[in-house]
Amino acid sequence: MQLVLRLARENPRWGYMRIVGECRKLQVQVSATSVRTILRRHGLGPAPRRGAGPSWSQFLRAQARGVLACDFLTIDTVTLARLYVLFFVGLDRRHVWLAGVTDHPTAVWVTQQARNLTYQLGDGGPYTFLIRDRGAKFVRAFDEVLTDEGIRILRTPVQAPRANAYAERWVRTVRSECLDWTLIWNRRHAQQVLSIYVEHYNTARPHRGLELDIPNPPTPVGDPSGPIRRIDRLGGLLHEYLRAA
Repeated sequence: MQLVLRLARENPRWGYMRIVGECRKLQVQVSATSVRTILRRHGLGPAPRRGAGPSWSQFLRAQARGVLACDFLTIDTVTLARLYVLFFVGLDRRHVWLAGVTDHPTAVWVTQQARNLTYQLGDGGPYTFLIRDRGAKFVRAFDEVLTDEGIRILRTPVQAPRANAYAERWVRTVRSECLDWTLIWNRRHAQQVLSIYVEHYNTARPHRGLELDIPNPPTPVGDPSGPIRRIDRLGGLLHEYLRAA
């Protein structure tokens, strides 16, 4: 019975006979009538009514290899000027692209950052979707640059930041590990600091979402049993460790 319930809950589009077949493959003999009785007893109806399809998080996990996310984060400088940072995240390997930093995210500027991204990816790269919020800074021309490369735009619901959870998570990470500990003087300084952090994030920082792998792990160098060397970045705010060559 537990196997039938597990298969039904984990696969809401499976009908009774599909569950019977899967059980038989696992050397568990059960009839379609028994499956129907078990599901009804536990309040699970026929396949079309057990679920309306995958949840948003399930969709993102299943499609991660082809999905990008983007968002803005804001930085207030020492002089209380506000800067806007546009970034992109690849959901498959959590690779981050720092698009740019500006104090005025105009339509022309935002659209140019989309062009720069497609140039870096090369014909859109392996991505087929882009998740973004409904902010006014994302103008039609921004979307058109990406759709011309075959990337479909997925806009999140209104006031639903969790729908863009990967981008939101990166904002929290860069703040807690870098920006909350750094005084930013101006746009140029912000660009420099974030460029260093993004390189660290992509090439040196283990990621729990990747089973402690690194988004773009470097080629191992040095003797695996040799001494470990520490590299300091951003004045010692970030530490990286590697085997001495």
